[in-house]
Amino acid sequence: MNVRTPLTLAGVLTLALGLAACGDDADESADNGATDSSSGSEPDTEDTTGATDDAAGTSAPGDDAGADGTFPVTVDTASGEVTVEEQPQRIVSLSPSATEILFEIGAGDQVVAVDSFSTYPEGVPTTDLSGFEPNVEAVVGYEPDLVVVSNDANDLVASLEAIDVPVIVSPAPTTVEDGWDGMAALGLATGHVDETAATIADLREQVDQAFASAPETDGEELRVYHELDDSYYSASSTSFIGDVYAQMGAVNIADEADTDGTGFPQLTEESIIEADPQLIVITDQVSYTAEDVANRPGWSEIDAVRNDNIVVVDADIASRWGPRLPQLVSTVADALTEVEVGAPAGR
Repeated sequence: MNVRTPLTLAGVLTLALGLAACGDDADESADNGATDSSSGSEPDTEDTTGATDDAAGTSAPGDDAGADGTFPVTVDTASGEVTVEEQPQRIVSLSPSATEILFEIGAGDQVVAVDSFSTYPEGVPTTDLSGFEPNVEAVVGYEPDLVVVSNDANDLVASLEAIDVPVIVSPAPTTVEDGWDGMAALGLATGHVDETAATIADLREQVDQAFASAPETDGEELRVYHELDDSYYSASSTSFIGDVYAQMGAVNIADEADTDGTGFPQLTEESIIEADPQLIVITDQVSYTAEDVANRPGWSEIDAVRNDNIVVVDADIASRWGPRLPQLVSTVADALTEVEVGAPAGR
């Protein structure tokens, strides 16, 4: 999905922010019209309503149900449409990515509890809640009026909906572009439409600048291997991490093994050596170092090893789509500038 088109939820929020800004510049009556559902600029209302209805199945933000922070709103999520009747004040996040986004868009004060892996930004209300094996009773103990998860583990969604607690399922996006809509959905669900639109615009600019700093491959082959652990699981181009490499023109050696399109296939050591990556990326959460990788039997002839192009990245930044995405793109872009493009595999 290309969220730069005007029919995406992220695009609608950006449009709403632009319209609000125009209202501020025009006069006080225009500003009042933008925030009053019973009056105001009719042409702007019709345009925004149509775009939102087509884009995300929300409850017509152009009619001021959500676009100006009013409720109820209906959000189109991975598990279907979810209606949030009132602005949530007791949010529980069981997704580290969602936690970072919620605090970035200004909804942090509404968050009362986050899962054990949500450790950023500093000061988040981390608990022993699990997003992998969620316990319904433990979650309900925080009296949430909105729960955000990355997947519906243990039938959590149905259990919470049975007691009228709305759940937003916000899975990891498969591309950088898809991530903007997920961020926009959280902004709509929490009543932070303008803040989210501004955040998306700022992050887009940073990400675009980071991509622009990547070296031009000019059609030459630049092979990358992103290692997740020492059993050779990797990130292919059908994950947002792999999409970062793809947008820089790199050839992801994990793509051939990802026959099911999971985004995270397991490779064999032999296939990695044969593919001869020119850049190897590992995270700082593994129990080994770049030196350990270089010293693996048979790896000394891999281009990335011979040319000291093994990069260590922050595991949280590399695994969480969110406000720190520009840092990941910049790190990869810097690493790619050190690679000699065009070197054939198995040289």
